[in-house]
Amino acid sequence: MAKRTFLDFEQPIAELENKIEELRYVQNESAVDISEEIDQLDKKSLRLTKDIYSDLTPWQITKIARHPERPYTLGAFSPASVKRRGARHFADDQSIVGGLARFNGNACMVIGHQKGRDTKERTLRNFGMVRPEGYRKALRLMKTAEKFRLPLFTFVDTPGAFPGIDAEERGQSEAIGRNIYEMAQLEVPIISTIIGEGGSGGALAIAVADQVLMLQYSIYSVISPEGCASILWKTSDKAQDAAEALGITAHRLKALGMVDKIVNEPVGGAHRDPRQMSAFLKRGLADAWRQISDLKPRELLDRRYERLMSYGRFNDTKAER
Repeated sequence: MAKRTFLDFEQPIAELENKIEELRYVQNESAVDISEEIDQLDKKSLRLTKDIYSDLTPWQITKIARHPERPYTLGAFSPASVKRRGARHFADDQSIVGGLARFNGNACMVIGHQKGRDTKERTLRNFGMVRPEGYRKALRLMKTAEKFRLPLFTFVDTPGAFPGIDAEERGQSEAIGRNIYEMAQLEVPIISTIIGEGGSGGALAIAVADQVLMLQYSIYSVISPEGCASILWKTSDKAQDAAEALGITAHRLKALGMVDKIVNEPVGGAHRDPRQMSAFLKRGLADAWRQISDLKPRELLDRRYERLMSYGRFNDTKAER
């Protein structure tokens, strides 16, 4: 069994899991039957995990959303069978993946961010930080979906758009703005799911949707906690305080009306059981799809417009003369 990566607040779980592995090794290598003791420790580990995960801080949830073993778009969530590459303008940005797929037997288009597992893949995929050509590739897939009347499913997992000079030279802000503009007008159903990090415009460029879902331990924010802390307190050491203030967690955003549904994760997070997480998400996507599948294009556009306009509220007051 592959060795698990435990976060700092999971160390009590890690110690117990290591003890369980040692006992399993002893049992396999000897004639002594200690299965009852192992079962007891398994139950204790499960109770401990539930206790720890029942009272997580926003900063701890941020760490789970960034877990190196967390399921990504490829493999766990995306059943894309025909992958599309390139923006037909500059290059193929591999931090965005997408293509034709089937969902419950129906043809659809899938687009999502993709981080890397090891150093080589992370470099290849730029740690999930998209350049302009990646957003333009996504837009090409979106327009293809509209042309063939295919529903669009997007999966968001990025710390933010790539801030490098080369990206700025090729029109990073224009590419993001263009995607937001075009997604608001697409005449096909759009369902977006935040599966890990949803960072700023880098996330929003593929997340303008009719239904927005969030995994239980994902985050969605205008800026990372570290970035916010660097601006407000001039040090990233205050990231934990920033996470508290930003309201980046699924339950907070659901209460604010920014997301429609929270998809529960397996005990200990999606990385503990990607197969079960995929099944949970499939049910969530099916529920979201049922709510919008029968809407005509004009109804979709009207609902989407009202949704976007409801995000910001203000009171119009006139100064007394």
